[in-house]
Amino acid sequence: MRTFFLRAFLLLVGLCMMSLSGSAQTDLGLSLYGAFSGRTTGNGTVESPANSAGGIIELRHISNPLVGYEATYSYNRANQTYSRPAGTATCAIGVPCTPETVRANAHEITADWLVSVHVANLRPFVLGGAGLLLNQPDSSQTNTSTSTKGVFVYGAGLDWGVFPHLGLRFQYRGNLYKAPDLTKLYTSTDRFTHTAQPMIGAYFRF
Repeated sequence: MRTFFLRAFLLLVGLCMMSLSGSAQTDLGLSLYGAFSGRTTGNGTVESPANSAGGIIELRHISNPLVGYEATYSYNRANQTYSRPAGTATCAIGVPCTPETVRANAHEITADWLVSVHVANLRPFVLGGAGLLLNQPDSSQTNTSTSTKGVFVYGAGLDWGVFPHLGLRFQYRGNLYKAPDLTKLYTSTDRFTHTAQPMIGAYFRF
């Protein structure tokens, strides 16, 4: 009887290992997204980001449901408008009279951990990670400076395998970071802000 249970246990372990191996996936994904950021207020400054569209490249490897990781690069326009809070006196010495809009690009690089489940041709997943966010003003502007901030990333989504090596990816990613300080005319708000990024794209599985 013990031999029977031992064999049954070994068979079960073998099936589990085969299942985990079969769920492994390495892919390269490309998605388009909308970037929607919140306004921040602090130190007598109001920072209002413009909504924009962008793209992300993901190199992802999933070993098993609990072990998956990816490296990403994303880009979008990230124009910022700086102004004084309503009711604040303006045009005093050293105080700007009008809002200042800075045209800028946002470049983000992250490393993320993934947890996923593979069911038929669907793979729902959640992720969390960290990286760097570089906000770079257009070179034609004066009184501006580049801002580099650490960023925390979280998200969830669904891979849908349409063909053996090609599928669709639907996901949401959220970014949490310190608001960029791009102009020398206004004081930094020194506040955390959040960018929501709903995405749709495709991936190629190796």
